[in-house]
Parts: sequence; C-alpha cells; structure tokens
Amino acid sequence: MLETTRHYHITTFGCQMNKADSERMAGILEKMGFEWSEDPNQADLILYNTCTIRDNAEQKVYSYLGRQAERKQHNPHLTLILAGCVAQQEGEKLLQRVPELDLVMGPQHANRLESLLEEVFNGNQVCATESIHIAEDITKPRRQSTIVAWVNIIYGCNERCTYCVVPNVRGVEQSRRPEAIKEEVEALAKQGYKEITLLGQNIDAYGRDLPGSTQTGRHLYTFTDLLYYLHDLPGVERFRFATSHPRYFTERLIQACAELPKVCEYFHIPFQSGDNDLLKAMGRGYTHQRYRQIITKIRELMPHAAISADVIVGFPGETEKQFENTLELVEDIGFDQLNSAAYSPRPGTPAALWHNQVSFEVKNERLQRLNNLINLKAAERSARYLGRIENILVEQENPKNSTQVMGRTEGNRLTFFEGNINELKGKLVPVRITATRTFSLTGEIAN
Repeated sequence: MLETTRHYHITTFGCQMNKADSERMAGILEKMGFEWSEDPNQADLILYNTCTIRDNAEQKVYSYLGRQAERKQHNPHLTLILAGCVAQQEGEKLLQRVPELDLVMGPQHANRLESLLEEVFNGNQVCATESIHIAEDITKPRRQSTIVAWVNIIYGCNERCTYCVVPNVRGVEQSRRPEAIKEEVEALAKQGYKEITLLGQNIDAYGRDLPGSTQTGRHLYTFTDLLYYLHDLPGVERFRFATSHPRYFTERLIQACAELPKVCEYFHIPFQSGDNDLLKAMGRGYTHQRYRQIITKIRELMPHAAISADVIVGFPGETEKQFENTLELVEDIGFDQLNSAAYSPRPGTPAALWHNQVSFEVKNERLQRLNNLINLKAAERSARYLGRIENILVEQENPKNSTQVMGRTEGNRLTFFEGNINELKGKLVPVRITATRTFSLTGEIAN
C-alpha cells in the first residue's frame, strides 16, 4: 500500500478488449491505494492503454503522451505508463523515443500491473512485452457501469489476416477455464450487474486450446457450450458476445442463440469485404456467399435479430468493381450498424509491404460513398422499430435531458424515454417506440 494517497488517470483507445483491460488495471491501482482522477493533469500516475489497429489512433496516442512527457520534466514524481497494443508493437523503442516513460507493457501483462509498478517504484524503467501465459483475473476491476459488464473469455488470436496486427500484439489464443468465467459472472450477478458481454478477439475460437479439447476432429468444449453453461445463472438478465469470425461461426451457435432467452438477438460479425478475391488476399478464409448464408440462417431463426459488422475499403489492389461488390453486400444485407474504415498499412503485416496500395484520395472517396449507404440502410433498419414494444435495460440518465433515461434494446439500439433514473436503473422496462433515428430510438413506457 502507498503511504500517501496518489491519484491515477487512464485514457483508453480502441476496442472493447482494451476497455476491459483498462477496467482491470484500474482495479489493480485502486487495490494499491490509488484514487481515480477525472483530470489527467491532477494525476500522479497516467496510463495510456493504446490501440494500433489504425494509424490515426496510434498518432493520437503520441500526441497525448508528448504533453504528459513535457509535464513530467517539471514533475519528476509523475509516473507515466504506456500499455496496450502500441506498447507491444514498439517495445523498447518507445523508451528511446519518449525517455520520460516509466513503464511500457503489452496487453498480456495487464494483470501484472502491480508487480511491474513495484519495479518502477524501486527506480527501474521497465519494458514488459515478452510473450507470457495470461494469469486468471485475480483483482476486482473498476467497472465504468454498475449495470453492464465485460467478461473476457479468450485472449489473443491465431488468425493471420494479412492486414491485422492483433496476433502480433495480443499473442496466441488463450481460453479461460469455464469454471473461472462462471465464477466471475456469478460474482457480477451478486453485485447487481444485469447484462454481461462475453469478449474475445475471435470468440468462436473459445475452447479449442483447452487441455483435451479435441477428439475425432471436434472440439469438446466450444463457445456454444459455454453459453449453455452460463445461461441459467441467477441475476443475469442478458448475455451479449463479440467478436465473431465467419470462418468459425456455426449453425449450432445460431440455434443456441435462438433457443436461449437471455442471449440477445444481436450479432457482430465482421465481413471486411464483399469480394472473394479480396477476402482471399486478406486471409479471411471464407467467401461472401458463406457470409450471406450465415446472415440468412440468423434471420430465418431470429427474424428480429440485429446485425453489425466491420468493413475495410481501399485494401491493396481493390478495384472499383471489387468495391462495388462490397456495396452490393451492404445493400443486400442491410446492417443495423457497420463500422467502416479505410485500409491503413500496419507495421509487421504482409499487406503493408505490397506494392498495389490504393491512393488516399480513392480510399477516402470510397469510404464516403460507403458511409452514405451505411447510414441509409441503418435508418431503414431503425425504422422497423416504430410502434414496437421493446424491453430496454435502463443504464443511466440521458446526460442531455435529465427527465429521460437511456438504455438499449436487445438489438443494441440506444433508446431514450421519460423516466426517473432512481426508480428505473438496472430494470428491464417495456417501451413503445415512438420515434426512430439512424442509430437511436425514442419511446414511452408501455402501459
């Protein structure tokens, strides 16, 4: 424990996995006696949990870091930490680039923060980016919500998509034991959490690395099995999960989601491109026809299911016709939400070295065209909620209107309605939808 109270601030970039890692590291810091500071400039310890999936996110990190490094020159007692994927990718080079850094640590070391800080407080500059087995969660995270919580079930990724740095920075797949996951979910339920999102970089790969997990070519313990195992735990009202990979997405999983009432009718399944030649160049391992089959089966068993995805435009070699194939897939499927990005070459990935890069101007123009279609289709999908009664899990007060509360539908649509947060927080409330927008809804409590 620290002799005097010190304050910390964490800034998180990137995906839900990073946000979950930040919550665990915040829990470790509070166990050590640190207190949260909303203002980073008032904190004694600054931690940036970084993302390297795209170049603009990485550059933003360096901008933030530069300001705090300058502050440290006048306050040598400030502890400066760079964690996450940029830390893993750059390693000791970061200590040369920003000598004010005290600790550089990759995502696999999030649970080791206390022991790493002990080295720092003993006067060492530390770089922890070696590949290790990830220890089970042994601390209580400082969660951002009291209603919904993330639970990691598998770390790392064994895929080798030619554009992606995740396997390089997050390491190989490591599934947590089902019993440990169940224990964490049970504890969250007892604390009053109502919705659990199960997280994995490639969640459908869960279980295939567990001891004795293969027999006659079939994994003995799968993600689908885990859903059945967790479903009936008392107190939890909803389960979500992310992120799925089309190569491993099974009909058995779809049937389980249709059968288990607590599993939300919401799927996040990235497709990345609607062109088979590009999918092959990306190393994705499926065709657009296979992707369409998955969505068709979901909608056959769950007609109201919401679908979101990720897509890349301007991948090396992408022709206008190939881009139009992506537009066609987006038009045909009609996603509820679609995260789009122009291809960004990442260090250490095969595609970054290819000579057939698409120009910035073409990528930007295609991204704008795609985003126009995304918004159009999302508005159409949103309109189907009008007049329907949806169960909304109330999470918080509308920060822009204190007479309203806000929460999400099963399909992950943000919904606002009149109500008292003190009476409704954490409750599932039937709400009749009275107005729809592209990505959100308004309603009234159904009598």
